[in-house]
Amino acid sequence: MSESILNTEEFDKKLAKMDIYEHEKVVFCNDKETGLKAIIAMHDTTLGPALGGTRMWKYSSEEEALRDVLRLSRGMTYKAAISGLNLGGGKAVIIGDSSKDKSEKLMRKFGQFVETLSGRYITAEDVGMSTKDMEYVRMETKHVTGIPQSMGGSGDPSPVTAYGVYMGMKATAKFLWDNEDLDGKRIVVQGIGHVGEFLVKYLSNEGANVFICDINSEKLEKVKSKYGAKIIDNDSILDFDMDIYAPCALGGILNTFTIDRLKCSIVCGGANNQLQDEERDSLHLKNKGIIFAPDFLVNSGGLINVYSEIKGYNKEKSLEKTKEIFNTTLDILNKSKAEGISSYTAAMNIAKERIQNNK
Repeated sequence: MSESILNTEEFDKKLAKMDIYEHEKVVFCNDKETGLKAIIAMHDTTLGPALGGTRMWKYSSEEEALRDVLRLSRGMTYKAAISGLNLGGGKAVIIGDSSKDKSEKLMRKFGQFVETLSGRYITAEDVGMSTKDMEYVRMETKHVTGIPQSMGGSGDPSPVTAYGVYMGMKATAKFLWDNEDLDGKRIVVQGIGHVGEFLVKYLSNEGANVFICDINSEKLEKVKSKYGAKIIDNDSILDFDMDIYAPCALGGILNTFTIDRLKCSIVCGGANNQLQDEERDSLHLKNKGIIFAPDFLVNSGGLINVYSEIKGYNKEKSLEKTKEIFNTTLDILNKSKAEGISSYTAAMNIAKERIQNNK
C-alpha cells in the first residue's frame, strides 16, 4: 500500500492549472496487488470531518478523476453547510469499472487508506458502490457510513436523497406556480439509478406525467413496468416539451449549448455539479426564465441520512430533517428574486457565510 500527498513539483504544476488550492488535503492511493487506484479529497473541515461518498468510475485518465473528485468534494462542503450539518466536504473516487474491477480485497484495501486519515475523512456509498461494499470498508475502518442496517447503519441513502429532491421540486413548483401540486406535470427524469428510480416512485404516486431516460435499457423497462413511466430517448431530451427537468445522472449536463435548447420551466434533480460553469450557467438559466433548484441543496437528503448514522440512526428524524429542504429551497428562491441574483449564488452565499462564521 502506498500513499502520496500532492506536494511534489510535478503535481503542483497540474494542480495550479485546476485552481484547487482551496482543498486542505488530497491523497493519491495506489495498491498494485489489488489494482486499487483511488483519490481522496478533503476540501474544508471547518464545520466538522469531511464526509462524502466513494464513487467508482471508468475515468479516461487520472486527471479526469482528479478533476471530478475536486469538484465533488467542494460541493459536499457547501451541501453540508446549507443543510445545517456539522460536517465538512470530502469525496473519494476509485478509478475502474465497478462491474468488473471491484472486489472485497480492493474495497478492504481502500478502507485501510481511509483509516490512515484518522477520522478526518468519513466515506459512504456513491455511484458504482453498494451497501455491501461499505460493509467491506467497515472491516478496515470505523470511518464509514451507509453500512447495512443489520450492522447498525442506515443502509442505502438513495430513498432519502430522492425524497429531498422531491421536496425541492415541490417547493420550486410552489415558488413558480403558487401551487406545490405536481399532479399532471410533465417531468423528465434523466438517469434511473437508485435515486432516479425512487424519485420516479414519489412523482408517480402524486400523479405526475413522468418520462424517463437512461443508457440502461433493461433498467428503463423495469421502471416503466413498475410505475407506468414513459421512455424517451436520451438524445431527444433537449427538444422535449416538459414542465420540469430532473437530471439524476452524472454532472455537467447544464451548459451554454444545452440550456439554449432546454424546453422546461424548472430544473430540479439529484445529480451533483449539474452546472458545467456554476456562475455562467446559473445566470444563463435565470436570464432564460428557467428556475434552477440548487443541486447541492435539493440532493442533500442522502448526506442528512448518513450524518444521522453518526449520531445514532433514526429514520423518522432523517426524513423530518430532509423535509426541511422544502422551506430552505423556497427561502433561497425568494432571496434570488429579491436580490436579482441566481439561485445558485443565493445558496452559495448562505453556505459560505455559515462556514466563515465558524472559522
